[in-house]
Amino acid sequence: MDKDHKIAEINKVLSVNTRVKIIRLLSEKAFCVGALSARLGITPGAVSQHMRILKSAGLVVPEKKGYYVHYRLEKQALRNWAQEINELSKI
Repeated sequence: MDKDHKIAEINKVLSVNTRVKIIRLLSEKAFCVGALSARLGITPGAVSQHMRILKSAGLVVPEKKGYYVHYRLEKQALRNWAQEINELSKI
């Protein structure tokens, strides 16, 4: 994937306010879908859709804990994204 396509993908993923809120919450600690749903005031199904996109983008990692799947933020991936955007700003 070339740099222009990568930056477009980054912006696409981060263009949804709820996903940005999820990333902020996950920067503090791991959460399951139910806990994120309660904090965000949206349905678990909606959270699951956002988590699917964030997982596909490599920003979150699922971890099975008993009956639940907790998601944690992949901070290095987010740092890499920030670096890509920072390089664009130097043009």
